[in-house]
Amino acid sequence: LKHPDGKAALLRMVKDADVFFFNIRPQAMERLGLSYKAVSAVNPRIIYVGAYGYHKDGPYGPKGAYDDLIQGISGIAALNARLTGEPRYVPSVMCDKISGLTVVYSILAALFHRERTGEGQQVDVTMFETMVGFTMLEHIRDFVFEPPLTPVGYARLLTPNRRPYPTADGHVCMLPYSDANWRDVFYFSGRPELAEDQRFTTIRGRTEHINDLYLFLAEVAPQHTTAEWLEFCDANNIPASRVLDLQDMFDDPHLKQTGFFQTAEHPSEGEYKVIGFPARFSRTPMALRRHAPRLGEHSREILADVGYSEAEIQAMLDAGAAAEA
Repeated sequence: LKHPDGKAALLRMVKDADVFFFNIRPQAMERLGLSYKAVSAVNPRIIYVGAYGYHKDGPYGPKGAYDDLIQGISGIAALNARLTGEPRYVPSVMCDKISGLTVVYSILAALFHRERTGEGQQVDVTMFETMVGFTMLEHIRDFVFEPPLTPVGYARLLTPNRRPYPTADGHVCMLPYSDANWRDVFYFSGRPELAEDQRFTTIRGRTEHINDLYLFLAEVAPQHTTAEWLEFCDANNIPASRVLDLQDMFDDPHLKQTGFFQTAEHPSEGEYKVIGFPARFSRTPMALRRHAPRLGEHSREILADVGYSEAEIQAMLDAGAAAEA
């Protein structure tokens, strides 16, 4: 993009494009001459979408951002400190992925608006603001009021006893919820008197004493094997699951039966696993249309699509204005 011919090729693609998406800082886009003003001058209907760290109007705007940094500044690492005693990152690039999902539905909303009005627009999706909103959704609680009625933090999620429970031979995840669910667990565990305990007879009481209930589950879970707990929970409509390791996913009977993992043959890399798409579309089912490309694999094809001759394409490649696998 720093080569004038490369930039000219990009702007030629913009003329017929629906969406222009970038994930570098907007200040860099300005320096490249690819601001919203410049791009929309070529195509006023363009949906111009930037995904970057912090909104450009705030003091953090010029800062770079990566997943770990956003986990720290958005409160996620500090939430783990309430459980472990020190800030910890979640072992997943969750900020990148959640921001990516936010990009997707933001683009769809802008395209829908354009379908109705013909108007293009600029869309900014920032990781910091995305993750603050994502985290605060449940943790703001009654701090939402002015003046606040409680501190920030959803107590049920912040008790250290909210965890998979050790069974006689492994672990089980259980979340009894309704009055009947808890009554059945109390009887199954040999503690029928708790079904009449005023702390636990209503959802309000259970919410106020949720740590006591989680401690109770931790105490009684070793009475049975994981399979016995799952059989009991399934029979009584109590939400429960086993704890799977990442490696276990590939042998899970449910994922096998639904065909979540598939294999495909890459022309240069050989056989590889394809992770399934979680949504099912009755009229437009998902399908693997092409494999992950090598860097620059489609440069000639794309440039030809927007009108460059073979000689012009070769000249661009020779000049470094484009790259080829």
